[in-house]
Amino acid sequence: MRIATWNVNSVTARLPRLLAWLESSGTDVLCIQETKCTEEQFPAEQLREIGYESAVHADGRWNGVALVSRVGLADVVRGLPGGPEYGGVAEPRAVSATCGPVRVWSVYVPNGREVAHDHYTYKLAWLAALKEAVAADAAGPRPFAVLGDYNIAPTDDDVWDRAAFEGATHVTEPERAALAELRSTGLADVLPRPLKYDHPFTYWDYRQLGFPKNRGMRIDLVYGNTPFADAVKDSYVDREERKGKGASDHAPVVVDLEV
Repeated sequence: MRIATWNVNSVTARLPRLLAWLESSGTDVLCIQETKCTEEQFPAEQLREIGYESAVHADGRWNGVALVSRVGLADVVRGLPGGPEYGGVAEPRAVSATCGPVRVWSVYVPNGREVAHDHYTYKLAWLAALKEAVAADAAGPRPFAVLGDYNIAPTDDDVWDRAAFEGATHVTEPERAALAELRSTGLADVLPRPLKYDHPFTYWDYRQLGFPKNRGMRIDLVYGNTPFADAVKDSYVDREERKGKGASDHAPVVVDLEV
């Protein structure tokens, strides 16, 4: 079974690449972030034509998440139970479902903007709510994983230059402590392996030749429980999908399971 996560940075802009990648990669379940469309605008029919069901949680703004699966899509939950609001809005940043033998979440963690910004406080509160929401599934016997754009680099090795991020979000101790709290529920960081690159980054800024210079970050993560991690046979970052005209600024992260 092949499961992947990909921040597409607008499903409308990326639709031809998305459809082609799903067909060529053999992916069974894809967690999508930053759809940037309403639920009605999501290309469910085009995906259905190539064999995928869709579960979407989106409102047309800069966020939005989805799950697409060709191995079943049951017990769908849209939204983060107990999650905080921002500006009076419960943003569409999480969707979960059972896909065949695996329970998965697609999450788009708030960016945080700046350390002194109230969006940073919101980010930490959102992560605390995520920990509470997934704890029961994480401790259970069924393969379970939370995949998505976490907007946090777990270690200094997960950014191209730690000094370049001094005083910025994505690398602060409170954010990394929140990730550690999430892992304490029984989840582990499923690293891309074998490591085909010294630093398997997943995001590169469009500006200043970020990708050609490999000035990236590993912020798209797969956190799985023990049954999920034990089933992992391979994982990788599909850097090829970051290349060329019309690419997202994130690359898909792919995990192969034997379940």
